[in-house]
Amino acid sequence: MPALREQILRRKPVEQMAAETGADTGQSELKRTIGLWSLSAIGIGGTIGTGIFFILSQAVPMAGPAVVFSFLIAGIVAGLTAVCYAELAGAVPVAGSSYSYTYATLGEFVAMGVGACLLLEWGVAGAAVAVGWSEYLNQFIGNVFGWEIPDALSNAPEQGGIVNLPAVILIIMCALLLIRGVSESAKTNAVMVVIKICVLVMFIVIGVQGWNSDNLANFAPFGFAGISAAAGVIFFSFVGLDSVAAAGEEAKNPRRNLPLAIMIALGTVTLLYVLTALVGVAAQPTEQFEDQEAGLAEILENVVGSEWPGTVLAAGAIISIFSVTLVSIYGQTRILFAMSRDGMIPEIFHRVNPRTLTPIANTIIVAVVIGLMAGLIPINFLAEMTSIGTLVAFIAVSIGVMVLRRRAPDLPRTFKVPLYPVTPILSIAGALWIISSLRPITIYVFLIWVAVAFIWYFFYSRHHSHLGRHEVVGLAAEDSQP
Repeated sequence: MPALREQILRRKPVEQMAAETGADTGQSELKRTIGLWSLSAIGIGGTIGTGIFFILSQAVPMAGPAVVFSFLIAGIVAGLTAVCYAELAGAVPVAGSSYSYTYATLGEFVAMGVGACLLLEWGVAGAAVAVGWSEYLNQFIGNVFGWEIPDALSNAPEQGGIVNLPAVILIIMCALLLIRGVSESAKTNAVMVVIKICVLVMFIVIGVQGWNSDNLANFAPFGFAGISAAAGVIFFSFVGLDSVAAAGEEAKNPRRNLPLAIMIALGTVTLLYVLTALVGVAAQPTEQFEDQEAGLAEILENVVGSEWPGTVLAAGAIISIFSVTLVSIYGQTRILFAMSRDGMIPEIFHRVNPRTLTPIANTIIVAVVIGLMAGLIPINFLAEMTSIGTLVAFIAVSIGVMVLRRRAPDLPRTFKVPLYPVTPILSIAGALWIISSLRPITIYVFLIWVAVAFIWYFFYSRHHSHLGRHEVVGLAAEDSQP
């Protein structure tokens, strides 16, 4: 038992991680080509998806015009975690995000569980948003060309179709882009981020013309309970800020740029969300938001008196989902890359093509799995699973900040969490509060998923762990000394 306890609690030294990934020398297995703007665009692109285009129809009936405060609360909760990520990203600038941070602070066993959480966050989310992309693509084609993709080729078998072909095609396009090179992928994502920001700015500029102060008169009809309930729904529109951390080994000047990119992404997303919500509730009475399927598009159509804004926003949603899917697949492959390098999963996920310096086999495997889920399975329930996986990873990162402050107080940090230790404690409390609002069945299935990951650890990972092998070799060498 003591040996087993040592195995599950062993931590990977931060110095070893930095040496393996060239955090200070610039020599990495992956190609360092991503600058500050591209890093920020990864965070923005992984966060701003279709949620903001349609979330008001769910949140406003809960909180009324005070939904603006709900966005602020959700942004603050996300921000508390974001600053924790920023500190660890500056101190431990490696691929692997929460998994690597947990390995360095809480130990190998917990890191395996966090890795499983990240697989839910990136893999299942990628499939879910690809299914959504198929729906919005069909809507856009119908509006512009007057025809739609047949149900047999745009729905999963359970929904009466054969395969969701557009979703599969999206996964293939994203995978091919990532295989070609991370620099090309980052540039493409940056262009899409600019477009989606322009679409939201267009909504704000046009929507403000319909401003009616009477719509704000009964500002908080359901009190703070309604505001907090809406914040729980809205929070998931902020998920994705941690995608910046997954680019730790491909970022230029990572100790400086990673924390800065996280904060830029957080500020941009929060500002756009709050302004969009404020303009939306001022342009339309609260009672009209309920069951409003067209979301922001319908608000603009009512303000302008024309259908063209709906088509533009549908195009914006298509671009948003493409960007989110690209970032999801990218994050998934880099998490698996880091876990494979540590011996937690098979070596194939760690192999890098010498020409492109990208993990091609890893990317193909991820694309096939996500493509099968997107093409054949309705993802509604699994999409909810991404939320709890993300929140548990957030908790691990916040705890990791406090552990690393105690264990390595002199470790160079290019960014420090303000108001320490209050900030990480509040981050943990906020994540637990949101988890408590999830359905019990979601929590039960999540626990089963994590249990499977721990079984994998006991039967495979702890025996193949590179850190464990090095410990054994070192002990054997010591024992052989006279």
